Amino acid sequence: MSGLLQQNYKEGAVLSFGELLLRIVPDAGGEWLNDNVLPFFIGGAELNVATALALWDVPSKYFTALPQNGMSAQIVEYLSRKNIDTTPVYYQGNRVGLYYLTKGKDLKHDALIYDRANSAFADLQPGMIDWDKVLDGVTWFHFSAICPAINQQVADVCMEASKVASERGITISIDLNYRSKLWQYGKHPKDVMPELVKYCDVIMGNIWAAEQMLGIEVLGDIHESGQKSIYLKEALSSSERIMAEYPKCKAVANTFRFDATGDIDYYTALYYEGEFYNSQEYHATEFVAKVGTGDCFMAGLIYGFYNNLGPQETLEYATAAAFQKLFIASDATTQTAQQITNTIKA
Repeated sequence: MSGLLQQNYKEGAVLSFGELLLRIVPDAGGEWLNDNVLPFFIGGAELNVATALALWDVPSKYFTALPQNGMSAQIVEYLSRKNIDTTPVYYQGNRVGLYYLTKGKDLKHDALIYDRANSAFADLQPGMIDWDKVLDGVTWFHFSAICPAINQQVADVCMEASKVASERGITISIDLNYRSKLWQYGKHPKDVMPELVKYCDVIMGNIWAAEQMLGIEVLGDIHESGQKSIYLKEALSSSERIMAEYPKCKAVANTFRFDATGDIDYYTALYYEGEFYNSQEYHATEFVAKVGTGDCFMAGLIYGFYNNLGPQETLEYATAAAFQKLFIASDATTQTAQQITNTIKA
């Protein structure tokens, strides 16, 4: 059974693999220095996916690496209370990764500062993990392009995991989230990502990420158009070329979020089994946090396929979940599946 909707995912869990990060949030005016208050959130792209899935009653496992200390114990206990299975967590090293992001700004903004070198996760090496053990009871494996962006060793660990998951017939998904500040070890994404993506069944991102990471060129000058129909036409073209290049891939999803004017327009597309679907469009004049919207969309896709929802229903759910995430301060959504379903446009 090759189709995503023909799989019996409920025989197992979804395993999300990636680095847990603490997001430190200084305010733009520097008042945190006077108030001695520096807010933080627990996140990381794959943890945001795991958190959403657990909230939506999908069996959710999370693999990361943490130092063996009291703070890690508190973090793991916190995740366990959210119904995330933390038994795969690997303990080693000395530190948890951090990043600083000025309140209200975007992950692609200059206000982003990473402090994650030599973290427990960044120090993972091939051969450390018994992947057959970690993947036991797993029917879906998810990771993102942030992992192989960290260093060559972590990229090799991603390859190691992807090969074992593929051999076991586990569905593999990847989010092509591009972080230019992370690709600093002498490799371009196009040197690394294609070899990983060839193992993936579900590829999510946007047309520009596919160009940057996979060399799937954005055809023509569409950047000046601002026309939804042109962007969707390019999403279809990009998806078809990804499918042709990566025969294991069964679904390609693209997100479009435009916020140059301060307002936000958001819509998405899904290419599945030769059919192209696009979502309803959402608009916001205000928002709380942009962080984690793409992760929430990815979680929504997994939720839909895991529960054997139809492609259009899956896409609308994922889109609504991602849009509603804009109004939530934490890195992961706090909305239940029913709350999200209630917000889908009729």
